[in-house]
Amino acid sequence: MSAHAQRSPLTFQVTLTVLMLAFFALAMVIGFGLYATMQADRVSLDRQKVFLANGLQDRISAIKREQESISVWDDSVTNAKAGNQAWMAENLSVWMYSYYGHNRVYVLDDANRPIHAMREGQVVAPSVYEEDEAALQPTITRLRQMLGGAVDVSQFGAPTKLVADDLVSLGGEPAILSVMPLVPSSNRITQARGSEYLHVSIEFINNAVIGKIAAKYLLAGAHLVPLSQPLSSATIPLVDSRGVVLGYIGWEQERPGLTLVRKAGPALLLAALLAASVLGFLLRRLRRASLALQTSQDQAQYLAFHDTLTGLPNRALFEDRLRRALLTTSHDAGKVALLYLDLDRFKHVNDTFGHPAGDELVRQTAARLQHMVREVDTVARLGGDEFAVILIDVGDIRGAEDISERVLHKLQEPFKLIDDQVFVSASIGIALSTGPDSDADDLLRKADIALYEAKKNGRGRYQVFAGDMDDLLLRKRKVESELRNALNGGSGIKLAYQPVFASNGKTIVGAEALIRWAHEVHGALPAAQFIAIAEERGMIGQLGAWVLTEACRFAAQTKLPWLAVNVSPLQLRDAGFAEQVASILAETGLAPERLQLEITENVLLENSDASRAMLACLRQSGIGIVLDDFGTGYSSLSYLRRHAIDKLKIDRSFVRLLDGDSNSGAIVKALIDLAGALDVEVTAEGVETEAQKTLLVAMGCQQLQGYLLSPPLEPAQLLALPGLAPGTAKASTVASA
Repeated sequence: MSAHAQRSPLTFQVTLTVLMLAFFALAMVIGFGLYATMQADRVSLDRQKVFLANGLQDRISAIKREQESISVWDDSVTNAKAGNQAWMAENLSVWMYSYYGHNRVYVLDDANRPIHAMREGQVVAPSVYEEDEAALQPTITRLRQMLGGAVDVSQFGAPTKLVADDLVSLGGEPAILSVMPLVPSSNRITQARGSEYLHVSIEFINNAVIGKIAAKYLLAGAHLVPLSQPLSSATIPLVDSRGVVLGYIGWEQERPGLTLVRKAGPALLLAALLAASVLGFLLRRLRRASLALQTSQDQAQYLAFHDTLTGLPNRALFEDRLRRALLTTSHDAGKVALLYLDLDRFKHVNDTFGHPAGDELVRQTAARLQHMVREVDTVARLGGDEFAVILIDVGDIRGAEDISERVLHKLQEPFKLIDDQVFVSASIGIALSTGPDSDADDLLRKADIALYEAKKNGRGRYQVFAGDMDDLLLRKRKVESELRNALNGGSGIKLAYQPVFASNGKTIVGAEALIRWAHEVHGALPAAQFIAIAEERGMIGQLGAWVLTEACRFAAQTKLPWLAVNVSPLQLRDAGFAEQVASILAETGLAPERLQLEITENVLLENSDASRAMLACLRQSGIGIVLDDFGTGYSSLSYLRRHAIDKLKIDRSFVRLLDGDSNSGAIVKALIDLAGALDVEVTAEGVETEAQKTLLVAMGCQQLQGYLLSPPLEPAQLLALPGLAPGTAKASTVASA
């Protein structure tokens, strides 16, 4: 008993010592773990705050870029000062809402009086500006001081770059405010200092805007926190230029340290018995957590600058590398070449094989491009089927052309997409840096213009940027703007009508509507020129509907047996075209049997089910289908059999040569016989001599059209012919051509 009693205090003492050491070690582990947890959470929180602050600044910069796209524009100055409300709504206010999401837009005159206002995509009375005037006035005044020279604007560069921005509170909601002057984009318009109109653009900092900013950095639960709500540590203030807090941005804080502790809870319980093992375990877990955090950050950084589909650099990284390349080469003898590449008819692949096949095509294209350039070069995906290649240290344009030729050849090889072989081509625009002053944005713009020219000139090719392309593009945009204005209630566009005669040369059997544009500056513009621009710029639907409506309205007022109207192939690709024609016929009161639509051979060559169904639907309604300029394209009996038509028109190029070319006579006779075999009518256009008329009649041609018989006539001139005015006989016979 005595020995046991003596051992008991010693055992207790040893046990107590061991327990104390164990508890001390456990406390050390717990203390270190808590400290590491707090540090990891704090560092992560600081980084999250920087992400959101930078994201907000990026959004402010984006708003200024979006606003600059319409504020530096001759048309903006002209139409704003003219008080053109419709134009300002379409281009300065509603467009900014529908395309960029700007919530409010005001246009102010040189006295800061509102002349136009828009809120949430709706044009409102300019007087609503008074509700926001107090909050906006300091920023507007600051810009006026810049424009008047009261403030040093050297930091802004050119006058067209002047802008005043701030954060403001409107109705208790924080918003981004950007104010820019409306200034000309060319020297064709001048305005005195102080006479500038202002464009005021506002975007509210709401949950949707904050969510987009946070999504770039994979932050969850981002939202606007009003001033009245209590704040958590995961918030950043929205402060205006005077230091006034307008609100806060809050989000769900990522806590990598706390997450670690929760996962390591069972291990901490075990550490009570095995302190040393637990300490090592916690150190290992902490290291793993740090690596995981670093991996997560690296992944976020990678996603921010790379395309998720192909792994290529995205637009942000591409622009950074392009600027770095230009900066580097400005000190060297080499140059930078930029290739802007676009897959031809990519939409057709998507529509035919599905979007997964389209994605696979993009991936395979990216892989081929990467294998064709050096490691120092950059291949980037800019979006959709658009790629860019930055070539470093290029000696001259021939080097870029050589690589472009190799790329085009490589992309012509078949792609294997989901058990199918697909053949595609690409168009490439090339721009070469010109020296140390080369600008990345300007180089990209030039490559884009060259790409447009490559596509326009036939696709499957490359085009080097030339200086006159800028002027050509500006001229096209001017014609496009003027054509749009003319269609939206302007003047200058009208229709003329050229009669079509029976073989006797006297009886009018119908007429063709021909569009004319008497331009205020350039005079009569060729129809082919402005129709091509309308097709390129997506205006052909509006132009075609106007022509069809005017022609049908005129024909309904006459006794013409029929009237022919030319139709663009792009109109026939519109699934609603047949319904549109039926609506116009119903509106104007013209019978379908009195309307003929003239199409070109290209429509039949497409051989698409949609085109075939569209033509069949039009013919079933009673409308005649005329094949215009027959014989000038890929004339084929097979597509004439597949697509039922009602009439062939022999092109004027064959008729012109009838007087002295026996081969042309044989061709025309064959075309007339072909029409007879197909049991369709035939019209010869461009009849200008009596000899041509005699030969055509002898060959069996049924209808004649040309200056020998009648030039295109104004509506009043055509109605003045006997038998065509309302209430007269249905077919007209004129005494003399």
